Amino acid sequence: MLERQYASKVCEVIEGVVETQNESIGDAAVLIAKSIQKDGLLHLFGCGHSHLLVEEVFYRAGGLVPINPIFETSAMLHEGAVKSSKIERMQGYAVHILNNYTLNEDEVIVLISNSGINCLPIEMAIEAKKKGLKVIAITSSSYLDRESRHPSGKKLHDLADIVIDNKLPYGDALVDIPNTPLKMSPGSTVVGAFLINMLMARVVEELQKLGVEPPIFVSGNVEGGMEYNQKYITKYQDRIKHL
Repeated sequence: MLERQYASKVCEVIEGVVETQNESIGDAAVLIAKSIQKDGLLHLFGCGHSHLLVEEVFYRAGGLVPINPIFETSAMLHEGAVKSSKIERMQGYAVHILNNYTLNEDEVIVLISNSGINCLPIEMAIEAKKKGLKVIAITSSSYLDRESRHPSGKKLHDLADIVIDNKLPYGDALVDIPNTPLKMSPGSTVVGAFLINMLMARVVEELQKLGVEPPIFVSGNVEGGMEYNQKYITKYQDRIKHL
């Protein structure tokens, strides 16, 4: 039963993340917590389906407040799936995206790219580092020996200060389709959502170690939720573009 195979594979990958990525997640969380302690924002960006992981932690019940999502609609699927793939491979586009956002020195940006070989996430890392940001990459080590599509030959993992490996296989899909050479059922979204929430949990732990009250949204669908959140909305609405 293919659905059971998928469930088993996802659990296997998640277990691999838990067992092997704790140090990287901890190091990333320390950087993020120290930035938030200094009133910094955490910036996140991903192309195509990877942008879903940016939305996963933005303005979310139980989520960190100072999240600044970098949304580039041309790199999302709803304005043309094929176009978004072309945009991801385009040179020179990242600087124009970042010109629409305020990024400050010593803040942190999380760049999410399963392959880490395409121009846009690579150049987002390059441009962010020029601005003095720390770069955290969430990517797959299965692409380490694959050729970069950027003229520098660099891949995202080469440029990141910290790399968190999502442990997904080359090609993303997890389940073999019987009697064909094909695979189905990708893992990058479900594993990525788990991983990024694991990271956020560790950030909260590190904030508490620093004596900082974690700024957390509560659900707007519980009594008093919207009223509780309003203090954070008032504080950050001029700094977080999409809030």
